[in-house]
Amino acid sequence: MKFSRRSLLGLAVLAGLGFGATAPAQAFEPVKPVDFIIMAGKGGGADKMARLMQTIVEKHNMASKPLIPVNKPGGSGAEALVHVQNAKDQDHTIMVTLNSFYTTPMRQPGLGVDSLKFAPIARMAEDTFLLWVHKDSGLTSFEQWVDHVKSVGDKWVMGGTGKLQEDQLITDFLMANFGLKMKYVPYKGGGTVAKQVAGKHINSSVNNPSEIEGFFRAGTVLPLVSFTGERLEMFPDAPTMKEKGHDFAYYMQRSVVGAPGMSQEAQDYYTALFKKVYDSAEWQDYRKKKSLRGEFLTGDDLRDYWKVNNETHRAMLAKMGAS
Repeated sequence: MKFSRRSLLGLAVLAGLGFGATAPAQAFEPVKPVDFIIMAGKGGGADKMARLMQTIVEKHNMASKPLIPVNKPGGSGAEALVHVQNAKDQDHTIMVTLNSFYTTPMRQPGLGVDSLKFAPIARMAEDTFLLWVHKDSGLTSFEQWVDHVKSVGDKWVMGGTGKLQEDQLITDFLMANFGLKMKYVPYKGGGTVAKQVAGKHINSSVNNPSEIEGFFRAGTVLPLVSFTGERLEMFPDAPTMKEKGHDFAYYMQRSVVGAPGMSQEAQDYYTALFKKVYDSAEWQDYRKKKSLRGEFLTGDDLRDYWKVNNETHRAMLAKMGAS
């Protein structure tokens, strides 16, 4: 069959219009509001972080559709994990995580959740922990605290977020290494825990700075020790656990993840979005004021970070006899 020069030109034009050739894939853009799931209750570090990020996105018109924060604290984050894993629209569902992202699937294998299968969008920071008491406790040093808690045993109540999560892991470290027998009481969010310390309903906590900062500035609570590699600029009088003879530091990941079935195009979109948030003056200011650590991570680097932390937490839970 012979083709005229005009016929060949016509075929070329049709191919360019998408007939007989595959058109390039369109970049993802949300077509409706995005569910921004939070693995904890209102007022905690994760909740405050998510709502700040939402505000930054809206203020600078970074996204065509809004992020809608939704708190799902049930079951130490199990409610959130299952919701995101089974989301009907996985390209419009993201989640801000705690370290229960690792521990809850280990403790509750019946959930059928594998943390490593979630889409690695962005690690925005690593949060820090300190030991807090009410100013009226009369305790002004970690040594005083240890001696007093030893003397009262399980009458001393340590409050924390969730069961066998970050706060209880630190509490277990303190009991195992200093011969303590505290009673641990779980709550649904760090904001509630901070209020319990400030209201003298519990005796101590290991709140993140962002959760209890208001009570600290009001002079209601005092930090006695930090669980960080070096002293925190915001709390220069709080020594590190290493200074107390124990090479122990513990951090909370503050990451944004996507549903396991999220498309690569959507993952790329959210990664670019949260990199803009991370680079914003508001986020960098928040990081400094709230004693946050850790650089931006995404993709394979973030997944490798999860793998290491997964095994670290598996070992911690095993030591507690919890997995």
